[in-house]
Amino acid sequence: MDYTLRAIGHVQAARTEAEDDDWGDSEACIALAPEFGPEALRGLTEFSHVEILYLFHRVEPGRVVYGARHPRNNPDWPEVGIFAQRGKNRPNRIGTTICRLLRTEGTRLWVGELDAIDGTPVLDIKPVMAEFLPRSPLRQPSWSVELMADYWRTPD
Repeated sequence: MDYTLRAIGHVQAARTEAEDDDWGDSEACIALAPEFGPEALRGLTEFSHVEILYLFHRVEPGRVVYGARHPRNNPDWPEVGIFAQRGKNRPNRIGTTICRLLRTEGTRLWVGELDAIDGTPVLDIKPVMAEFLPRSPLRQPSWSVELMADYWRTPD
């Protein structure tokens, strides 16, 4: 079954290329689509964080992975299924990031640590509530810790 989604806004950011690391100091603005007024963001600034769902719009359909691969094509890490990693070449090309909410102004939302590039279509914005975060300890393999070691690093 197919579904159609429309972008609710677009990312405005200094970064124009999707690189794997150094997202720690990134700030971006999400400009809502014209059909949304400022009331769509009313009350959001009472939250410290938001979850942004977006489309990896530059991934060519022919590069989508449906099976397993080495994360970042690194043969030192195990070959794992696309749903056991967060790579951008996903079947529906949907990304999600929990970001610091910096401020809102009219129909614009500023966030910190959004790993999306300029022009990225935003599919949804959700407030982060503690009750939706994991209710038990997290577990993850060592390769994923290694992969993420520099992801949120602040570049020199």
